Amino acid sequence: MRVIGIDLAGSKNRNTGICVMNEELEAKCFVVHEDKEILEIVEKFKPDLIAIDAPLSLPKGRSLRKKEKIHFRECDRKLLELGIKFFPITLGPMRMLTRRGIKLRKALERKGYKVIEVYPGATQDILKIARKSVSLKKLREGLEKLGIKIEKRKLTHDELDAITAAYTAFLHLRGKTLTLGNEEEGTIVIPTFL
Repeated sequence: MRVIGIDLAGSKNRNTGICVMNEELEAKCFVVHEDKEILEIVEKFKPDLIAIDAPLSLPKGRSLRKKEKIHFRECDRKLLELGIKFFPITLGPMRMLTRRGIKLRKALERKGYKVIEVYPGATQDILKIARKSVSLKKLREGLEKLGIKIEKRKLTHDELDAITAAYTAFLHLRGKTLTLGNEEEGTIVIPTFL
């Protein structure tokens, strides 16, 4: 079993973190920029599941071409009900990330890969480990306490969020997640409450 977690950046000028994780929870991380680099890593490792930290769909009736009053999908409203904070997917720089996420999801699905949307902040809150905004050191320690074997080098916050995304995919393949939202509008996968 192999999964890939992707902490996607909205712009190719910023770092995208990628984590390849196996069933022994060994995590190998990369920092890339171009979609082509992401696809090359996916093709090299051929994962059973890819978890992307980026909006992979739009609210029903919403486009990114013009400003509209629709900002939330059902899965986003469920996160709010759980008290999990996030940026609305249709505001400001999130629009660029949403556009890139949707394009990447379609490219991966065309190649036959199974893709889920995840939110590392939600996974970290549910598993009671620090978010990157609190402390990168505490986030890494929290991931290691889960049994994840992380490379002995300093990792970027993008790589640590990619590890969190990959771990969410790992849990999903083991039936230890909830899927919020609906297929028509899009879903977010989160761990079951431990």
